[in-house]
Amino acid sequence: MSTFNIFIGLIILVCFLLVLVVMVQNPKGGGLSSSFGGGAQQLGGVQKTTDFLDRSTWVLAGLLLVLILLSNISLNDNQTASDSRLLEDVTEQPIPDAVPETIPEVPATDNN
Repeated sequence: MSTFNIFIGLIILVCFLLVLVVMVQNPKGGGLSSSFGGGAQQLGGVQKTTDFLDRSTWVLAGLLLVLILLSNISLNDNQTASDSRLLEDVTEQPIPDAVPETIPEVPATDNN
């Protein structure tokens, strides 16, 4: 199993966790819901939960960014070894020696 495949697996796991964390969060919009009394919903330990979810969102997003950059580096390292093998498999096609020396003339047509 190559390092690129390991990074892809980790990226998928982090993306799944990031989706879960974002879906659990309460919307923080100050639109119509706050004007009808929805702003008084944060009581007791709810603030601590939102701090944890907010921090975990940023940590997972940063981890995702780092994993993507590392996977790109590992992808480039893996391709250098396989490029030479691909280039060795290519066979050159010979250019034919029988090239016409003169171009046959096309009779002119009168379009009047």
